[in-house]
Amino acid sequence: KLALYVSFFPQLIAGPIVRYHDVNVQLAVRKHSFAQFSEGISRFLFGLSKKVLLSNVFAQIADGVFKYAPNELSAAGAWMGAIGYTLQIYFDFSGYSDMAIGLGKMFGFEFKENFNYPYRSHSIREFWRRWHISLSSWFRDYVYIPLGGNRKGQVRTYINLFIVFFLTGIWHGASWTFVFWGIYHGIFCIIERLGLEKLLKKSKILSWIYTIFVVNIGWVFFRVDSIKAGFSYVRMMLMPWKYTASPVAIQEMVTNKMFAMIVLGILGSGIVKWIGEKTKLDEKWRYSYLEIIFCALMFLLSICSLAGDTYNPFIYFRF
Repeated sequence: KLALYVSFFPQLIAGPIVRYHDVNVQLAVRKHSFAQFSEGISRFLFGLSKKVLLSNVFAQIADGVFKYAPNELSAAGAWMGAIGYTLQIYFDFSGYSDMAIGLGKMFGFEFKENFNYPYRSHSIREFWRRWHISLSSWFRDYVYIPLGGNRKGQVRTYINLFIVFFLTGIWHGASWTFVFWGIYHGIFCIIERLGLEKLLKKSKILSWIYTIFVVNIGWVFFRVDSIKAGFSYVRMMLMPWKYTASPVAIQEMVTNKMFAMIVLGILGSGIVKWIGEKTKLDEKWRYSYLEIIFCALMFLLSICSLAGDTYNPFIYFRF
């Protein structure tokens, strides 16, 4: 059983992080059904299309922008690169998780969800309850709680949070940019605990704008090669009136197709799901003929894209 757990290929290389106690019963007893297998296929194809049809396009946008030095870009170009990478990393990470969860279902395993539309969050604390859930819960159970969690007073709670996010940054890679990114998120979580979260609850729109802005800026530091370069990019984003001229036109970096894919990516990051929940269309969609046709079409487009394009970076494996 331990050998099967260690070598189970759907989640072997990357996430979601599956702990032994999550699947110990399933290793001995599993139920197989056609409905579960078909649901696994559907989930796998959704993940594959996220990766191939969306993430790869956003990767071209991000790589096309971040290959230039900050002083070669305009403010619009810097924002385009940040948005492209924000979408790339989400659809790459969640796409792989969807494929792993789908493959698990095909074999009778039920893995926990790893992403729950994090860009719909209204605070950084909520973002981390929705983003890479298996990693967040791992740090909570094995670092935050053993350190004392929030049981030893406010000061100790803030120290514990700082340690957790510092280690989260290191977990992603041995670079100061990752460390800075982790501490950056930790500081905002502490600020929210100090009282900001109460203010955020007064307006869902403003709280969402605040969250997506903070997350977007954070991804810049996650993507760049140095903290200095990160501050240069952020300075261009926050002071656009100073950086209007650029030797590189934005049309050279981002095509009309990429602009269209950005719109689709933003819709797919939570807006379509929210509409489906409000109208209850998502309940009618599941197991319908439309879903079958959609999955078949996405599979065909993904295969064509894989066959015709050699650009398929899986950034999940880097972290």
